[in-house]
Amino acid sequence: MSLFSSLGTAISGLSAQSRALDNISDNVANSQTVGFKRLDTAFEDLVAAMGGGQYSGGVTASTISTADVQGSIQQVDNPLALALSGRGFFSVARPVTTPALGETTFESRELFSRAGDFKMNSQGYLANSSGDVLQGWAVSEDGSIDTARVEPIRATRAGLPPDPTSTITMSANLPSGAATGLTGNTQAQVYDSLGSLQTVALSWTKAAADNTWTLDVTHPETNGTSTSLGSFQVEFGTNGAPAGTIGALRTAGGAAIGTFGSNDQAELSVNATLGGVVQPLTLNLGGYGGTDGVTQYAGAGYELRTVSQDGAPAGAFSSLAMQSDGQVVVSYDNGRSRTIAQVPVVTFADPDSLERIDGQAFVRTTGAGRQSTVAAGTAGAGTLQAAAIEGSNVDTAAEFAKLIVAQRAYSANTKIITTSDEMLQETINLKR
Repeated sequence: MSLFSSLGTAISGLSAQSRALDNISDNVANSQTVGFKRLDTAFEDLVAAMGGGQYSGGVTASTISTADVQGSIQQVDNPLALALSGRGFFSVARPVTTPALGETTFESRELFSRAGDFKMNSQGYLANSSGDVLQGWAVSEDGSIDTARVEPIRATRAGLPPDPTSTITMSANLPSGAATGLTGNTQAQVYDSLGSLQTVALSWTKAAADNTWTLDVTHPETNGTSTSLGSFQVEFGTNGAPAGTIGALRTAGGAAIGTFGSNDQAELSVNATLGGVVQPLTLNLGGYGGTDGVTQYAGAGYELRTVSQDGAPAGAFSSLAMQSDGQVVVSYDNGRSRTIAQVPVVTFADPDSLERIDGQAFVRTTGAGRQSTVAAGTAGAGTLQAAAIEGSNVDTAAEFAKLIVAQRAYSANTKIITTSDEMLQETINLKR
């Protein structure tokens, strides 16, 4: 190696250590950035020429991504924050424009991030501190999930319409051996199509036939009168049903509605005009031959255990929260909630080959390999933690240790340059 070659080698060393210093400074600057992944430096020897006993070399430095290295997870008081523990990324979309009035438009490319400090922005989208919007699978009102594609998650502050009552569920005990004519009364509160509470009265009367009771269903009117919704015969211990349990349901005329062994649930159907609208109601008395609903066992009198109904009044938007299974849930002030989306996890064969862009985001490259979008905790994907964020994976103490090494190595290379320069000067002085 000539003196001139040694100068070139030392210069390559300065360049390599400069690259290392650049990575270290970026890491330290982002040590508190949510979801940031540090950059490491790899050094590789560079052979410029070799042969005939001659050698000329150098060094080159390359930057290594640590996108697959876990950062520390900490709990926060933000119910929309989401931390990913293990492999994978969130799918995010970057807004192009957000007009004051109108729809937000997004870049066509899909981005990936570990920055999970999401909050609901003015447009209703879940955006992290970089402005990137979380994407997920859409969930329909019936609970089905569309896993064919991901889309930006958006919540509206619109309320829920009233949910009219469709089913009344009752549990009670009618005393066995009761005298004919003994009665028991229960009033159930139901919601009409406008969300108002209405009353449905359930009156039990011991019939003349053994183990048979008459159930009259009425709707008390505001003027003091009552509208009959139906009259039924309920038999206990018949058709092979255990003693004291429902064996058959019949109309007032004696026609069978259902019997033990032919239907799991003893249900009656009536139509009530509530709030000016005809509303079908199902009265669930429990299972045929079961003890979970209405029974006829020994007792001092009519004993109501429980009476409940579905339905709800209109509800206003109350809150939005993230769950650890990735479900995004809207809650309303009427006690109802609805899942509007589910957050999947995106994994790659080689996540360190993703292209890094600003905002703690990554873009897919061919080197990253196969992309898979799966539910959290499945197919090797990481798990989610709600109300938590993943911090930077930078260890500041380790970075300062690297800084000292880089500084010493840089200084040593400058000594090579100055020494080579002095030796060249001595060679030039031979001419004198």
